[in-house]
Amino acid sequence: MRNDRTREILSFIERFAREKGYPPTIREIGKAFQIASTNGVRYHLHRLQKSGHLRRSEKISRGIESMRPAMRAAGIPILGRVAAGEPILAETSYEGHLQPDRLFGEPDELFALRVRGDSMIEAGIHEDDFVVVRHQDTASPGEMVVALIDDEATVKYYRPGSDKVELVPANSKYQPIVVRDRSEFRILGVVRGLVRSVRN
Repeated sequence: MRNDRTREILSFIERFAREKGYPPTIREIGKAFQIASTNGVRYHLHRLQKSGHLRRSEKISRGIESMRPAMRAAGIPILGRVAAGEPILAETSYEGHLQPDRLFGEPDELFALRVRGDSMIEAGIHEDDFVVVRHQDTASPGEMVVALIDDEATVKYYRPGSDKVELVPANSKYQPIVVRDRSEFRILGVVRGLVRSVRN
C-alpha cells in the first residue's frame, strides 16, 4: 500500500475490531478520519480490497474484515438478535465473532444470536446471553430451537403435534406459542450452547 491514508484506515479497522469485537461502519470510518463523503471512504476500502488486504460484504453494514493473517476472525459469526419473549423481527447484521474453538461443534455449521427477553430464564438463558445454534431445518421433540414465524424469530422448546406446533417457553409467566399454519413456520437451528459474559 503506497497511500498513507489507506494504510491508516486499515490499521483503524483492525484496531476497532480488536477493541470492540466487531468492525466499524463506513460512517464510523469517515468520522474517525474526517471524510465527509461515504464515497471517499469507499475509495480507500476499494483500494484495500483490490490489494487483498480487506474483504467486504455489501449487504451488511459492518461487513468489513481485514485479511491480514493476524487479524482474520475465527469462530462463530454473531448474526443478530433473537427474542426470548414475544417474537421480534429477525434481522441479519454482523456483530463480530465468538471464538469457542469448536466447543459446540464445527464452526461452519454454527451461528450465534444475542437473546432479548426472559421467556427462557428457567432454562438458565438470560437477556443479553448468546445462544449458539447449529444450522438445521429439523429438530426432535423437546429440543430447544430457534424458529421463524413469518419473519419473526424466537428461541423456545419445540413440541410438534399432528395439527399444530407449540413453541414452549421456560418461564411460567408465558404461554406456549401455537402455530397451526406450518407454511408460516420453519426451524432455523437447534440450540447447542450458551455464552454469557460476567458483569460486576
